Formats: sequence, structure tokens, C-alpha cells
Amino acid sequence: MAIMQSTVLVVDDDPHIRDLLTFALRKAGLATREAADGEAALADLAEYPSDLVVLDINMPRMDGIETCRRIRAKGDVPVLFLSSRDDEFDRILGIELGADDYVTKPFSPREVVARVAAILRRAARTPAPLPSGSVAHGRLTLDAEGWRAAWAGSDVPLTVTEFAIVRVLAAQPRMVFTRDAIIDRVHGPGFAMTDRTIDSHVRNLRGKFAAVGGADVIETRAGLGYQLGPCIGEAA
Repeated sequence: MAIMQSTVLVVDDDPHIRDLLTFALRKAGLATREAADGEAALADLAEYPSDLVVLDINMPRMDGIETCRRIRAKGDVPVLFLSSRDDEFDRILGIELGADDYVTKPFSPREVVARVAAILRRAARTPAPLPSGSVAHGRLTLDAEGWRAAWAGSDVPLTVTEFAIVRVLAAQPRMVFTRDAIIDRVHGPGFAMTDRTIDSHVRNLRGKFAAVGGADVIETRAGLGYQLGPCIGEAA
């Protein structure tokens, strides 16, 4: 997919930001559409298919979180969030939204264009396949076909991305994965996701498993990345 053949829907309640982004995106050869809130964005997508949505989180009427949830319920169009704070995005990473990346305000229009282009290039590729089959390691079990994770026999609800990350680590438990390697395995090469986004997903994973006694599921290797832990759990 050449980006000049793609249409981007820019959704933000601030007309200045919409003008800034649509100018930059059109200059890069992209077609654009605009919406001032979530409801208008959903109505536009229903009538005019877009290849990517740039979506502000804080909007009146319907915020970006709910808008993304509804977009995801109807299809898999890529979504790039505009966030006011990093910690704001950290919180919504705990919700299964499936956002492709995010940019914090204030942002450079050039950075947004670069991330949009990277996401569109990735969307045209076939993602690297995840390991098939079920995996058992210590008290951790993963059902690849059912996309279900369990600790000591009890289900642990994970988002799609969270499950994919732990599945990649569990497939090669001795290997230390860089953040870039995790992104490539989960989403395919060229995917526009930042290191801090992977770190946020890992924090969420650790919290969910720690809540059921699995505080040793993922280990950090300083200066390298992440590795599957022993998955033995807390001492009785």
C-alpha cells in the first residue's frame, strides 16, 4: 500500500490541531478527512472507509477511548492516539483497545506523519507468525488456539497484545528479547510502536500475574530486554 493511496481520518475537537495535521498529512501525499468528536468519527467511518485514524483521547461527547473501542468492535483499521500525557496512555494500555501507537502532545507534525507512514507500511505486510501450539512453563500455561493464559490452572485475562508478548517469550524461554524483537514478533517488521509502549504492556502483565501469585513470569535483563522468568511463583 503506497501511503499516497491511503486516507487518514483526523479526529480532534481542536480545529487548530486538525488543520495542522491535515496540512502535514496532505503534504506527505495522504488524503484526509476530519471529525470533531467520536460520534462524528464513527459516522464518517461508516460512510467513508479510512485506512488509518488519528484519534485524540480527550474529547467531548465521546472520548477517544470509547471511540476506539467501537472502532475495534467493527473492524481493524489502525489507530494512532494523540495523548496529553504518557501516564494517561499507560492507563488505557490496560484496556483491550488495540491501538497501534501513540504520540503525546505537544507533538511535531513531522513525527505524526512518520508514525502514520510506518503504520500504513506495516498494514500492507503480513505480520510475522506467532509460535503455534500450546506452551507450559512452570505454573504458566498458554493455549495458543484459544488465546487463553492460565496460572496454576486458573485463567488470567489478558489483552490480545499482552497474550502475544508472553507467548513470544514463552516460545523461547532461554532467549532474551529486545523490545524491537518483541514488536517484530508480535506485529511484524516496521510497526510503529515505542519502547515505552512495550514497557507499559509488560508492567500490566506483571501486575496481572502477580495478583494470582505469579510475580516471576517476566524478568528484565538490564540493557538488553525481557526474558521469560522461572514461573514458579511465590513461596508457599
